[in-house]
Amino acid sequence: MSAAPVPASVGTVPASVGAIPAGGDAAGTGRPGGDLRPPRLRLRPSAVIGFGMIALVVGLAALRPLLPGFDPMGQDLSRALLPPFVDPAHPLGTDPLGRDLLSRIALASSVTLGITLAIVVLNALIGTTVGIVSGYFGGRIEAALTVVSNTVLAMPVVLLLIAICAVISPSAGLTILVVGCTWWVGYARVTRNITAALRAQDFVVAPLTQGADRLWAITRHVVPNVWPHTLIIAATDIATIVLIEASLEYLGLGVQPPTPSWGAMIFDGQKYLATDPWLVVLPGLVMFLAVAGAQFVSQQFTAEARGTLLRKGGRR
Repeated sequence: MSAAPVPASVGTVPASVGAIPAGGDAAGTGRPGGDLRPPRLRLRPSAVIGFGMIALVVGLAALRPLLPGFDPMGQDLSRALLPPFVDPAHPLGTDPLGRDLLSRIALASSVTLGITLAIVVLNALIGTTVGIVSGYFGGRIEAALTVVSNTVLAMPVVLLLIAICAVISPSAGLTILVVGCTWWVGYARVTRNITAALRAQDFVVAPLTQGADRLWAITRHVVPNVWPHTLIIAATDIATIVLIEASLEYLGLGVQPPTPSWGAMIFDGQKYLATDPWLVVLPGLVMFLAVAGAQFVSQQFTAEARGTLLRKGGRR
């Protein structure tokens, strides 16, 4: 791609490319006219509640293994199906095999959160890379990546995973690989649009006239302006990924027994829903806290981003 015409003002830039601040303009303000980064966030009450809900789930997953009585796999049929708050050794009761329900929910939380984080990171890496390459270079590269993105977007994730599990045994790693490689299109589309708007900006073009290569310009000036928006998409995606993962585990396509997971615990507990509803309600409640908390937090980020665009439009 040939470099766009550089305004005369660029001639005032020092000869050293390093003198141009990362993600900023030649004057060193760090906030060029085309900068799309959202401003510093001010937490709304709903976001504080969301962070609190997520903190409860993360605290359960992190702290319960450190406390006495943590044994998610130990069985005691003589104490099967104990209701919550009856036995101090089992505060939330036991399952049909006499396993401590609090310990299993804590382990399931750590497993689910770990898988969710891995999927979101993989999605963000693939989607952001595809979007930046497509938006910066354009032309045939963009056309080819658009075809790939549309093809991936058309793939039904659950059906694809079922087809793969017919050949390969289901596992957490397989879930991460399949969902992580098929859910990145949203990241690619957003970052492509931002990169296409940035590539003609003076603070991106000027280093090329000073001898810098395109990779340096991308990593130094494009990526810092893209990653805040990637974080916004990731925050929005967490709740969706948790629900997708729980659905796959409910169908037996995710984590395999005896390792607990939210979806598998709900599936196992539904047989006892009429007599022992806590087997379904408790893991469902923890999953609700995680999903609702992520939604509240994501609304904070999307509201701030929307306000930023409105302010920029008003200045024009």
